[in-house]
Amino acid sequence: MFPEIDHILVTREQIAERVRELGERIARDINSDRDTNPGVEVVIIPILTGALVLAADLIRELPLRLSLRVVAVSSYPGASIASKGAKISGDLPCDLCGKHVLIIDDILDSGQTIGLVKELIAGQGPASLRTCVLLRKPESVRVRPVEVEYVGFDIPNHFVVGYGLDYDGFYRNYPQIATLRPEAIAGDGSPSAA
Repeated sequence: MFPEIDHILVTREQIAERVRELGERIARDINSDRDTNPGVEVVIIPILTGALVLAADLIRELPLRLSLRVVAVSSYPGASIASKGAKISGDLPCDLCGKHVLIIDDILDSGQTIGLVKELIAGQGPASLRTCVLLRKPESVRVRPVEVEYVGFDIPNHFVVGYGLDYDGFYRNYPQIATLRPEAIAGDGSPSAA
């Protein structure tokens, strides 16, 4: 079904186990905050479209009363395998003052996407602001330094697809994290039919 896949870096079983662990830790931390500020709303903000799959699985691991808002950010347009800079391409939730906010993103690479969203949300004065990414590339050059509180996996500095991450809009439904065969990324930026 996915002949373009080269190497699997993280299996679906590893992802499922790590998402459970992240859910437990996030719930514990947010509940600790809520002990000192009872009644404060919890808002989860996935960055579309890459964080959609992670967010869907993660919120089922959070036994919290929460609301879900989304923000769309464009940074890898079309068949690009390098970030072109982060731009908000939709409305940012604007009622986050005094709320516990968790931003969810698929990958921390250059830092531009999650850094931009985090900065804009921090400007609204949330009660707490945390970030969660499925993947982090420790060896990647950060254009924008950003700290994340919750990381699923550290991976090598390779272009990856699967579990929400795409190449030219494809492979988001691949259930594992993997690299593509070099020939799958044709010179014109289109996946080959291989």
